[in-house]
Amino acid sequence: MEKQFNPFSLDGKVIVISGAASGIGRQCAINCSKMGARLILLDLNEAGLAETMTMVEHPEEHFTAAVNLTDYERVPEVIKEAVAKVGRITGLLNCAGISTTLPLNVAKLEVLDKFFHVNVYTAYFLTQAVTKIGNFSKEGGSIVFFSSAAGQYGETCKSIYGMTKGALYAGAKSLACELARKNIRVNSISPGVIVTPINQNLPHIADPEQRKQTEALHLLGLGNPNDIANACIYLLSDASRWVTGSNLVVDGGYTTR
Repeated sequence: MEKQFNPFSLDGKVIVISGAASGIGRQCAINCSKMGARLILLDLNEAGLAETMTMVEHPEEHFTAAVNLTDYERVPEVIKEAVAKVGRITGLLNCAGISTTLPLNVAKLEVLDKFFHVNVYTAYFLTQAVTKIGNFSKEGGSIVFFSSAAGQYGETCKSIYGMTKGALYAGAKSLACELARKNIRVNSISPGVIVTPINQNLPHIADPEQRKQTEALHLLGLGNPNDIANACIYLLSDASRWVTGSNLVVDGGYTTR
């Protein structure tokens, strides 16, 4: 019987996912495994990674490492070890990141420094490690940076978060130009508000009145991690083979207003 055509299949692909211990990163791991990918899962939270591994398909085929992504010397060693065990990489999802709501008049240097390290530098240097000779597939593949609607549209007290996400949005476009010669596509994805275990207890989600206001900003209501994970499958798969330097907005209509 002829194999069914599926341009979104990830069979034979090896995908690195940072921030895989919870939230969107975990859902990306689950969904990518269901589409046939072998996974390299990275996160500082070792217990969370172990829990993610109980949710993915064929856990014996994957590699996990509890690593601090801001340890810029250790990360390349982990990637080299992972490639030796799982195979050359064909995709990277830079899911790891943190968020804050902070007014300008109370912001401090150490806070700005922390957010750029976690949201920007880790994604940049992980991409550098992944794309080194011997680590990435000679046939090429796909890299995805996680920007945000806040990276292109303003919101009160979101300047620090917005700057980091805007940096990823801009950087992805230049890296798309740089890595095209290796047949590596580079795109970003910009989610709206996604309900995850990390933010579900924050006021804009947990408080009924504030949640109603937040939902009203999204024509299709708030999103969930599946909405982003499935969009990432498209960007990782051969279905998007002619897509690079783009920003995929998955925000339930937030940015149309």
